[in-house]
Amino acid sequence: MTTKKSIWLIISLLVVAAMILAACAQPTAAPTEAPAAAAPTEVPAAAAPTEVPAAPAPTEVPAAAPTEAPAVVEPTAAPEVAAADCGTGAPVIPGGFLEKAMNGEYKGTTVVMDGPFSSNDQVKFEESVKDFETKTGITIDYIGGKGFEDNIGVKVDGGSPPDIADFPQPGLLDTQVRKGKVIDVSTFLPEDYLKAQYKQGWLDMAKMQAPSGPITAGIWNRTNGKSEVWYNKAAFDAAGYAIPKTWDELMALTDQISKDGDTPWCIGIESGAATGWPMTDWVEEVMLRTTTPENYDKWTKGELKFDSPEVNNAIDIITKIWFNDAYVKGGRASIATTNFGDAPKPMFENPPKCWLHKQGNFITSFFPEGLKAGVDYDFFYLPGIDKQYGEPFLIAGDIYAMFNDRPEVRAVLEYFTRAESLKTWMQAGGAISPHNDQCLSWYGDPMEKKIAGYIRDATTVRFDGSDLMPGAVGAGSFWKEMTAFVSGQIDQATALKEIDASWPK
Repeated sequence: MTTKKSIWLIISLLVVAAMILAACAQPTAAPTEAPAAAAPTEVPAAAAPTEVPAAPAPTEVPAAAPTEAPAVVEPTAAPEVAAADCGTGAPVIPGGFLEKAMNGEYKGTTVVMDGPFSSNDQVKFEESVKDFETKTGITIDYIGGKGFEDNIGVKVDGGSPPDIADFPQPGLLDTQVRKGKVIDVSTFLPEDYLKAQYKQGWLDMAKMQAPSGPITAGIWNRTNGKSEVWYNKAAFDAAGYAIPKTWDELMALTDQISKDGDTPWCIGIESGAATGWPMTDWVEEVMLRTTTPENYDKWTKGELKFDSPEVNNAIDIITKIWFNDAYVKGGRASIATTNFGDAPKPMFENPPKCWLHKQGNFITSFFPEGLKAGVDYDFFYLPGIDKQYGEPFLIAGDIYAMFNDRPEVRAVLEYFTRAESLKTWMQAGGAISPHNDQCLSWYGDPMEKKIAGYIRDATTVRFDGSDLMPGAVGAGSFWKEMTAFVSGQIDQATALKEIDASWPK
């Protein structure tokens, strides 16, 4: 009996031990069974943790009920997705002139606006303000057309300026500011409002020196990127060409297209009274890629001469393309007589008569109708040249200045500080908004979203240099002397010395 009891005792102990071991091996309510805590990587990085209940203690989410934590498995429902598409929304100036206009207080009035928009751009502008005109009863009479740069000074000096003028060259506006002709818009647009609508860089560029001191000379409305090289995507892909990532690769591509029996570049600088401005863009692009941003800034202020090694070097690089007749449609002789808007059109002939065109994003307005972005055409970034200067991006824009101070004029200008004033233009293509309250979903052209990304990621961003220079230079001698140089009327040294001589003393 004793032996049997011992055996039973041993068996009992073994059973108990087995039960204890089984209990120890049995998993508790593992936190990985609660999906809310197990998959934090499913929550977008931008999601505010307080708004997505993804981090409660595991005991708060039963392992058997994963459907009770939908915030993680459906991250697209998070409000931050909408915030990524749109800005925070334009603030309202309580009792401001735009608010009064929307209440019909200025119904039946007319605001005259002048600027360089013509053809497609003027149509798009007029479409963009129709909703405002309908809601307020204010008519915006846009004069537009060629010759604005030459005529605006005459109108202002003659005492008959428009109510609002659109200056694509801040330097040209600066001339009028220094004469004391421009209204300080900060007298009715509060600083905190402007800071909510624009990044500081835009506000800094709007500050100009009047006789009475620095003023906010205008507001920014439309902007565009310039550092793009456009091409016929279908033909380019079919030819097996690769997108160049460096300047050397760009020159190799240029040479390869030429060896294949085609013409690489479509170039034209004719633009009526503004003929020559596309050449100034090329000079600015190459300056940003071959010297420091500080030298670029000195150059636009007249502190670095045109007849300097830096500027001469930039032009030498450009003329290796421009003055090689095998590289340009029609050769060097055709550049000054080919309209800038017509220049890219031969890219879309079958077969293409030229393959590459460097121009700002607005140029798509001049492409033949029916072409689809990303399918029929695309662009690549104009590569850097010297690695130490990275990958800069050149931008431009329109600054709207006010010459006649009336309530309805203030209301119109306030309206232009809001992205909604550009909405239909963004949808139609050809405009990028500088406003903080814009919505990315408004862009009808995927290319413009792409450009916005390049501007955001650029190592250096600078405004169009000729637009920053005094009007006599940036919208005068720089255009004129470059045109004479390109057409062979004068040599490079003479052109640069003439531009230096024209700088206001």
